[in-house]
Amino acid sequence: MKLVICEKPSVAASIAAALGIETKKDGYMEGADFLVSWCIGHLAELSEPSCYGKCYEKWSLEALPILPETWQLTVSKDKEKQFSVLKTLLFRKDVTEVINACDAGREGELIFRFVMEKAGCKKPVKRLWISSMEESAIRKGFENLKDGADYDSLYQSALCRAKADWLVGINATRLFSLLYNRTLNVGRVQSPTLKMLVERSEAITNFKKEQYYHVCLVLDGTEAISDRFSSKEEAEKIAAVCKGKTAICTSVTHEKKEALPPKLFDLTALQKEANRIFGYTAKQTLDLAQSLYEKKLLTYPRTDSSYLTDDMEETAETVIRVLLSKLPFMKGASFIPKVTSVLNSKKVSDHHAVIPTTELEKTDLFMLPESERNILFLVGTRLLIATASSHVYETVTAIFNCTELTFTAKGKTVLSSGWKETEQLFLMSLKEKPDSKVQEEKELPVFRKGQHFENFPVNVTEHDTFPPKPYTESTLLSSMEHAGNKETTKDAERKGLGTPATRAAIIEKIIKAGFVTRKGKQLIPTKDGMNLISVLPETLTSPLLTAEWENE
Repeated sequence: MKLVICEKPSVAASIAAALGIETKKDGYMEGADFLVSWCIGHLAELSEPSCYGKCYEKWSLEALPILPETWQLTVSKDKEKQFSVLKTLLFRKDVTEVINACDAGREGELIFRFVMEKAGCKKPVKRLWISSMEESAIRKGFENLKDGADYDSLYQSALCRAKADWLVGINATRLFSLLYNRTLNVGRVQSPTLKMLVERSEAITNFKKEQYYHVCLVLDGTEAISDRFSSKEEAEKIAAVCKGKTAICTSVTHEKKEALPPKLFDLTALQKEANRIFGYTAKQTLDLAQSLYEKKLLTYPRTDSSYLTDDMEETAETVIRVLLSKLPFMKGASFIPKVTSVLNSKKVSDHHAVIPTTELEKTDLFMLPESERNILFLVGTRLLIATASSHVYETVTAIFNCTELTFTAKGKTVLSSGWKETEQLFLMSLKEKPDSKVQEEKELPVFRKGQHFENFPVNVTEHDTFPPKPYTESTLLSSMEHAGNKETTKDAERKGLGTPATRAAIIEKIIKAGFVTRKGKQLIPTKDGMNLISVLPETLTSPLLTAEWENE
């Protein structure tokens, strides 16, 4: 008999179904060859300081630093029942092998190993490593089980990360709370994240608005614009000089450009886009994607890869065919996918990019909750966009001379819409249209070098410099993803602050601790958050610590 241990009950149900197991028992399911049971997230975790001695029960400066010689694990009270079910199953005489079916990533590995260690079980282990909950993917995974020992290094890196976070979190939180007589939660990842928010807030507060001016010549209905002037008088003086004079076109430059399709979604990119388009928080997006994964409609969401493996060409083509028939806004649209552009096994680490599954075909998508459907359509659209042709356009820059001054007019002509056409169809189908990021350049009239213009209107326009924008979850996720990356070696397993799977939880944590508030889409540090950052040393608020540790 083989015991399969999953991370959650819902995953266990899918795996049991794929293995044809129907008999339900208390805390597990039983078949002829397999037992399937589950953890409830982290069943066993690193123990609290009080477990290492009475002297650590009360917070005191004398007891610091707390550095366990031998680390202990604890099962929290509300999870003891399920742990005892697993322990009993692990030591059943007929169980000869254990299969680790926890999520295929660093955290899933840790969850499983902690259970084995706490139970004291030494039976042989195999690893199920899959990216989709479709029955065919589960069965294929069981045909290709790996040796558990192949993932020892992944477990060691997860263990290092857990211990490092414990050491920083416990010691720094107690130290600074005692120094300042109030609870100050300090964390290896949350403190640098909070610092980014505080620095942005300070830049906005200290920003001084400046006005500047342009002189505009209106030529054939198009504005040719001067460089910036800081004083209105100077701009008006130039405008007066240009009135009634001749403007000459001194050059016209045409440049053909190609905007490649965006890549497929990894989790962070999906969270950023869902925040921008739907206003979902990073945690909401992760929860929705996880739910769709458990409903077998999406592949594994906690990924940091934006490519598919080379052997997935046929799968991708099938999914695209299904999408074209299922996405209402693609009805009647002509679409020829170029699937090879999203295939690259070398750029896939633990898991490939997030894409829908072929299960879509059998599903009435309008029976899904609207929020889940939004995420599913967003991911489906990204697969179509990523396999579409490039967006090709031509930029035109015309330079004019008037009284020895230079004026510039810029325009753009679309030669082939490519992937932007599909993106536009998707955005137009939404109830609420997201804010457009850029103002599109218009087409220019045909200008020729040497062309003269007389009696044209001349205007002075007034503009303000803008402060930096407050962070939204989308822009904060971007900054977290790239923080400290210059200092991270190319071989480091993870880059940036946190991982795709943990960034959402970090943002929620600093909000829950009262250091940050949500104001619409914006994330604003509170007075408490600002005070905390002002007292913490650079080591704890810089992403360099994380970069160094990930390198190690």
